[in-house]
Amino acid sequence: MKLEKNENENNLNKKISDKEAEEAFIKILQWIGEDPTREGLIDTPTRVVKAFKEYFNGYKEDPKLVLEKTFGDVEDYDDMVIQKNISLQSHCEHHMAPIIGVAHVSYIPNKKVVGLSKLARLVEVFSKRLQTQERLTMQIANTLMEALEAKGVAVSIDATHQCMTMRGIKKEQATTVTNYYLGKFKEDLSYQNRYLRFISK
Repeated sequence: MKLEKNENENNLNKKISDKEAEEAFIKILQWIGEDPTREGLIDTPTRVVKAFKEYFNGYKEDPKLVLEKTFGDVEDYDDMVIQKNISLQSHCEHHMAPIIGVAHVSYIPNKKVVGLSKLARLVEVFSKRLQTQERLTMQIANTLMEALEAKGVAVSIDATHQCMTMRGIKKEQATTVTNYYLGKFKEDLSYQNRYLRFISK
């Protein structure tokens, strides 16, 4: 059992080269019935590898480092900070199809705040991985709560899943909304209601 676990860890830690990834995409092109040597496709595996590096760059980033620099001079500000309509692009882990939508992030400071751009950056780091929307929502909230030791955190995501719109049930207008609350947002409905009013404007 232990030997099997070590083998799995070694496989996960094995560095896959760009060339190996390109060869895999050549196989996929052949599998769908294409000729990867024709003019329009000859450079496609290289381009796809380059695109995938951008799509899934979040695996190379530590979300906690994004929130490492904080500011303590908040002059006793103790109400919610809300950043809404943060554009979000991710990929679902079941079909590797795009998830496109917006995220809304709020926290109640406790002695320290973070630069506003860092909230959007945190969303991006977790988005640039294979995801479920539910887990993505929770990861953003839990990381923000822990890093800032906030009094409360609320995260909402409203997104369209291409695995639903382009395949399967093919419901083009369907969107999915997820919410996750921590601290005061979970304990006190007045905070939750105010937050929901703000992000719906």
